[in-house]
Amino acid sequence: MAVAVAVDPSAKGVMMPVHDPALDAPAAANRMTRRLTPKGAKRRRDLMDYAALTFAAEGYHTTSVAGIVDGLGVGKGVFYWYFDSKDELLTQILLDAQHGMRLTQRDAIAGEHDPARRIEQGIRSSIRWLSDNRHLFAIMEFARTEEPFARMIRLGEQQLVADALPHVSAGITAGLLRREDPVVLTTAILGVTSHLARVFVLERGEDADRVAEAAIAFCRQGFLSTD
Repeated sequence: MAVAVAVDPSAKGVMMPVHDPALDAPAAANRMTRRLTPKGAKRRRDLMDYAALTFAAEGYHTTSVAGIVDGLGVGKGVFYWYFDSKDELLTQILLDAQHGMRLTQRDAIAGEHDPARRIEQGIRSSIRWLSDNRHLFAIMEFARTEEPFARMIRLGEQQLVADALPHVSAGITAGLLRREDPVVLTTAILGVTSHLARVFVLERGEDADRVAEAAIAFCRQGFLSTD
């Protein structure tokens, strides 16, 4: 999700590389990050982690730079050494979260040759990641409605479609998935997964695995009874 890939809905059966080199480097990396010492990288990570927890618990707008540095016991100069503003800090948190979820998805499907099972594993890993990182999930939901962050979330969603599309296309080709527009099927799978995660994991705190299995069952069977 770190680098957006535009998807043309009219391009049926589009195949995209399963391996994305962008996943091999942190999405939040910039020139400053690459120049940091291990100690500096840890300090920057501490700022991001503490801020993410605080944004989720207290709200982005009510959290100040002063509150973040006071909570960590450092001065404002430390903050501004790593980030130009609170907006840049949140941007980096969001990029890092998107990158982390994509890595989790990639690892979950590694070595699986059946495209239908890859899709299932992708759903499971996504919902588990969102459950394990509920504070980041909450921040991403906030960012969805706030400029300038909303565009980043939309681009991330486009990238999720691009990531899943080759697996759906492979499933259609293998006769495992019904022959529909692969972009439509991919978007539907992601829509079901994200909405169930939002309602049952984020809002209600229900078990991630149970929600994942419900999402998989619905995506496999639709809403028609098999009785």
